[in-house]
Amino acid sequence: MTILLNTDDYGVATLTLNRPDKMNAFNREMLDAWNAALLKCADDPAVKVIVLTGAGRAFCAGGDTSDMKRRSETPETALERKDFLFRNVHRIAITMEQLDKPVIAAINGAARGAGLDMALMCDIRIAAASATVAESYIDLGLMAGDGGAWYLRRLIRLDHVLELIWTGRKLTAEEARELGVVTRVVPDDQLMSSTYELARCIAAQSSPAVRMSKRAVYQAADLSLMAHLDMVSSHMAVVRDTDEYRAKMAEIAARRRAKT
Repeated sequence: MTILLNTDDYGVATLTLNRPDKMNAFNREMLDAWNAALLKCADDPAVKVIVLTGAGRAFCAGGDTSDMKRRSETPETALERKDFLFRNVHRIAITMEQLDKPVIAAINGAARGAGLDMALMCDIRIAAASATVAESYIDLGLMAGDGGAWYLRRLIRLDHVLELIWTGRKLTAEEARELGVVTRVVPDDQLMSSTYELARCIAAQSSPAVRMSKRAVYQAADLSLMAHLDMVSSHMAVVRDTDEYRAKMAEIAARRRAKT
């Protein structure tokens, strides 16, 4: 199986890219399974948080170059190439954008080209100390093709974005953290335990509040303050009408009574 999906008792789903012999480079089959797994997590109320990681020594090496070579040798028009990219590779980005559950990337090794872009689609990125990342499309004579320019521009300075895209420079995990490309760097042997500690902390919170907070944060980039506050007031009204909110209020009241 090219994608492994497991959900624990805390509501944390782990989606593992599983082509370790190919450094988890993706092909059409893997993209199909990847998108299906994300949609399954989106629809499953038991899933509170999603962790994305890679099997073996790499996170994701991007597109499978063998598969890319075969496609380049098949007669295609420019429109057919564009449609293939949009309907296959880009649908992961589209699905991720619509997913209001938290997604944490556990970057266990190399993340290259579209592999880095896939990590950038996640809300939080925790990297193992030995991991490296690169917008390496330029090494293949390509431009950043899976949203990397869009995601990076929202995370780091314009000049750094252009340098990374134009040179394909490989960043260590610590360099990536200093730039703001990754959230946190941890020792290799603590990557998954640190990731799950954070994931389970988030999963323990009110799921409606977490999901609506994610919507509010991302949508704020495209809204005026007045529009944002109008939206938040609606979200807040809904959150205050949930069992999770009532349970939290009951806990607070019980603690106060216990102190008196």
